[in-house]
Amino acid sequence: MSSPDGSAGVRGRYRIKHVSRFGYSSPVRRCTMSLCLQPLESPGQRLLDFSVETTPQAGFTTETDPFGNTRHVLSLHRDHDRLEVVSNCAVEVDGPPTLPERLRCDAWDRVRSMGNDPRWWGFTGPSPMARPSAALRDFVTELGVEPGTDPLADLLRLSAALHDTFEYTPGATTVDSPVDDILASRKGVCQDYTHVLLAIARSWGIPTRYVSGYLYVTDETGRGSAFGSATHAWAESRLPDVGWIGIDPTNRTVSDERYVRIAVGRDYRDVPPTRGVIEGGGDSHLEVDVRMTPVAG
Repeated sequence: MSSPDGSAGVRGRYRIKHVSRFGYSSPVRRCTMSLCLQPLESPGQRLLDFSVETTPQAGFTTETDPFGNTRHVLSLHRDHDRLEVVSNCAVEVDGPPTLPERLRCDAWDRVRSMGNDPRWWGFTGPSPMARPSAALRDFVTELGVEPGTDPLADLLRLSAALHDTFEYTPGATTVDSPVDDILASRKGVCQDYTHVLLAIARSWGIPTRYVSGYLYVTDETGRGSAFGSATHAWAESRLPDVGWIGIDPTNRTVSDERYVRIAVGRDYRDVPPTRGVIEGGGDSHLEVDVRMTPVAG
């Protein structure tokens, strides 16, 4: 079983501009915001440069969260009715290694033993947006997807089933929608697909985490259609002998050199790109623009 498009050994390098524009109906007097925008420096991914700036200009501190993600904490203590946050980065991503045809015959026993390892406890139990429920149990029964003899093959079969069952429909859910919403409507976006996969894979005992990031895709003309899009989400599951494997149920594939990882967590609530508190502001509106451009290595 190999990664799609024979991408092992291939490398992607990208320059990414991520713009968040906040508008307020009345002036904001004070704002403190946590930004989760800096891509990870991790095996298979190298952060070549990163910068973030705001208009109006704000102060920043930097911290690392419990999952190893870098956060920039913005503080702005003067009146403003608009705030623009612009991050720029360059990232290099390796294609994934070729996956084995199948895992060893004791793979499921080894997966279940991971539940005894404190390193994976946060990724084996329920989280706020990936919880078990009666609706989820009924959905799994309907799909007829359950652990077989090979955890890797079972995960890929689950991803394919979610891709075929759900309809990608922006606006059908919100960032706060529980798993049961997409199970009822069968419509959602990458965040929803990923939360369902998380909940099911964890119920099988597989350590599985949420990944926020960017995906470079091309349209029929060959131009990058990640232009003008927002961030992407997928899952990573930890399996014996192969480590963390990126699974993208929205696109029915495994992650490769097109995927740039920003942050990992238990679910979306751990890694939103922006989260903060304001004093004043009235009604607010957010516009996001992401431009992802491949560059020569």
